[in-house]
Amino acid sequence: MSAPSSYLTIARAGEVETEVKRSRFLCRLRRVDDEEQARAVVDEARREHGDARHHCSAFIIGAAGRVQRSSDDGEPAGTAGAPMLEVLRGRQVSDVVAVVSRYFGGTLLGAGGLVRAYSDAVRTALVDVGVVRRRRMRLLDVTAGHADAARLEHDLRARGVVVNDVSYAERVTLRIAVPDDAVAELQETLARLTGGPVESREVGTVWADSGG
Repeated sequence: MSAPSSYLTIARAGEVETEVKRSRFLCRLRRVDDEEQARAVVDEARREHGDARHHCSAFIIGAAGRVQRSSDDGEPAGTAGAPMLEVLRGRQVSDVVAVVSRYFGGTLLGAGGLVRAYSDAVRTALVDVGVVRRRRMRLLDVTAGHADAARLEHDLRARGVVVNDVSYAERVTLRIAVPDDAVAELQETLARLTGGPVESREVGTVWADSGG
């Protein structure tokens, strides 16, 4: 199975509080690149909300969402971490960790109430921070003469092409990021802008945000 060329993640970090029968649920959402970072966010929540009774968590990592973990952190089994993870799966987001710190309000919610409370906390936080699509982009180095480079860069940017870097030597090299399926179109665009073939070579790939 080939790796996906795009996936959704959260648009920004955020923390949102919900309340159910005087119990407060503080949901923290962060982007993470690996499991170590995800667990660091859980530790961060423990430090900042040390008087909260529980710090339940769920995270999904990887373009294909291959790493998925959850923790009830002392709540009855299956009432917190797993429902939180299901919300992340349902929204189809990855590279994200959700941590819900609960301040007990004195009223027992029961298993069903806990499932709803933790699910709603993550769902509400996701709505607040929004989502963005990340695409796998190919990096190409495009070489041009000094006399043409500034105009070429301007024209590319005007067409929405991502120019990550410009380096100057005997010739000017523009490092450009384009989606996997747009390389051929870019070559045609370069030829039109310069009136002929342009020297370019692929140098790698990178993931980049490209809208929701």
